[in-house]
Amino acid sequence: MFPKAGNIRRKPPDRFAREIGEALRGELGSSHNAIKTVMGWTGASERSAKNWLSGTHGPGGWHLILLARHSEAVIATILRLAERDQLIPGVRLRALQVLLVQTATEIGDAFVMDQRRGPRS
Repeated sequence: MFPKAGNIRRKPPDRFAREIGEALRGELGSSHNAIKTVMGWTGASERSAKNWLSGTHGPGGWHLILLARHSEAVIATILRLAERDQLIPGVRLRALQVLLVQTATEIGDAFVMDQRRGPRS
């Protein structure tokens, strides 16, 4: 005897999957570029990246660590879910520090290039 077909019940996404998906969409959007970015960050398949962005499945283990390495929104979500909200400002402060250093480096590089060109008439 064969089982009835067509009555597959999918379990609803859990809070973790939904919130990681919201964090990724909030930071990257929901375009194909977002999928490619997530794939590049993690080395995961396109299907996995789509599932994470849609919030139907959450990343596990190492993929979650790789997402947190690249995404301030993901690390903030993990801290919030772990009820460690007090650490979120430190994460944001570190992200700003990195951005300031990058910006200062770009300004310095532009200044050096301008100096090499010599005086303008």
